[in-house]
Amino acid sequence: MKFAVLSDTHDNIENVGKAIDIIGKQQAEAIIHCGDIIAPFMLKQFQQVQIPLHCVFGNNDGDKYLLTKTAAASNGLITLYGLLGEIDFQGFFVGFTHEPQMAEGLAATGKYDLVCFGHTHMPRQEQMGKTILLNPGDVMGKEGNPGFCMVDTHRHSITRLTIS
Repeated sequence: MKFAVLSDTHDNIENVGKAIDIIGKQQAEAIIHCGDIIAPFMLKQFQQVQIPLHCVFGNNDGDKYLLTKTAAASNGLITLYGLLGEIDFQGFFVGFTHEPQMAEGLAATGKYDLVCFGHTHMPRQEQMGKTILLNPGDVMGKEGNPGFCMVDTHRHSITRLTIS
């Protein structure tokens, strides 16, 4: 299975559009968003690609009610988990959150194959026991290197793609 992991879009509609184009071309089957979507209109941007979106809240997501309402109106295309999401992708267990400390704790349990997080805007990938801890960096471009990651469970690979 192939899926995208991204975080910290912070209403950057231009970069989200570019990311969505790349994700579509990569033939991703799902998207994980690790928080800081910010506004409900950003969720509508993701709906355009017609790929299931799984997301959690970040520390800058202001109107959680409208974000939740927008996700609920997506006919199942968008799932908003709250602060922690868990998905079983055909036996490949993924946990995701926004905060690094929570992600490190989740990875330490050994329950997951992959734990994803955001918040720092900096890409990070490391092995913690049997779990891969992954921060895809940000889509916003705060640090000048906007991008996200593609995970391929069949090839056991994680590739960071930049947005230009």
